[in-house]
Amino acid sequence: MLYDRDIREFLYDFLEERYGKVRIIEEKMMGRSRADVVMVMPDAIVGIEIKSDADTYTRLKRQVRDYNQFYDRNYVVVGTTHAMHIEEHVPNFWGIITAEWEGDVVDFYVLREAKVNPKLKPKKKLSILWREELAHIQQLNGMYKYKDKSKAFVVEKILEKVPPEELAVQVSEELFERDYTRKQ
Repeated sequence: MLYDRDIREFLYDFLEERYGKVRIIEEKMMGRSRADVVMVMPDAIVGIEIKSDADTYTRLKRQVRDYNQFYDRNYVVVGTTHAMHIEEHVPNFWGIITAEWEGDVVDFYVLREAKVNPKLKPKKKLSILWREELAHIQQLNGMYKYKDKSKAFVVEKILEKVPPEELAVQVSEELFERDYTRKQ
């Protein structure tokens, strides 16, 4: 039987080997749920939900809804007890990775690649950034600073001004550079 704690470290190695430059963020709040893993890639943010053999699908419907609002693509990583039925519980644009013990290591198999998330809400994705990170994106794009305006106002202005492909790269770069030792 695979537990969440058994999967994580092996999963991080698998993701780095498969995708190259990534940054892993654990236990990130999003809406009313907590993303198990957020993988920052050079041009995308990927949400990853882990369903170990000990987990149930009880909260999955709400989690899927929350992940869909925040991340460019999403994966679910499942133990073998869920492998046969997980497709019934996640949208067809979600990727599926199975995990199982292979001796004393966890082996992963990509059952289905993740596709671009059609339900992404760009405002929600940008809400992940800290105010100073948004200010840096404004600076990169020659925008007015809007120091007296709300974060939501600034997000709206960035979405109006910056093309989505450029913004995806800039958001990822901010998250790659984020210093979690500093309080926000």
